[in-house]
Amino acid sequence: MQKKNATMDPRRSNDDAGSTLVEVIVAVLIMGTIAAGLLSMAAVSLIQSENQGHLAARTAEYAQDKMEQLLILSFGDDTSDTRVFPATPGGGVGIAAGGSANPAAPVVGYADYLDASGNLLTSNTATPPAGWFYQRVWQVTALSATLKEVRVTATVARSIGRQQKPTATLVSLKSFPF
Repeated sequence: MQKKNATMDPRRSNDDAGSTLVEVIVAVLIMGTIAAGLLSMAAVSLIQSENQGHLAARTAEYAQDKMEQLLILSFGDDTSDTRVFPATPGGGVGIAAGGSANPAAPVVGYADYLDASGNLLTSNTATPPAGWFYQRVWQVTALSATLKEVRVTATVARSIGRQQKPTATLVSLKSFPF
């Protein structure tokens, strides 16, 4: 008895060798569903990376820069202008008690603004200057005659998506005579 080879079967036509249109449509729908799921995950990843990675890191960095600028001043300095870098002697409040750590309520002399690249913008009022992207506000509280608390909060003008804007707050103590 001779075995039949399926490829040599004369009853089988060339039309049976491929996929049907229905099979192709089902495969495309499955692939489209998978791609849509992956794209939404990529969008969430991009937003989180920008907000919690890039912007949050910059706010922390700029808050640290301001904290270092304030802590280098002498304990009794109440005239240095710390809204410029490096701080100039006179024209400011130094680390005199006052200010606000609330970005929504900046106090003149205790707030400064940076552009998107981190460059300091000049502002002598509580109104933000044009083109600002980062805001830094600070508050100095006299805890005793020899101890001050310095609180710096940095935030951004806007974030990506409907997320809360990244904010960084640092708190440090400054003691007399340093």
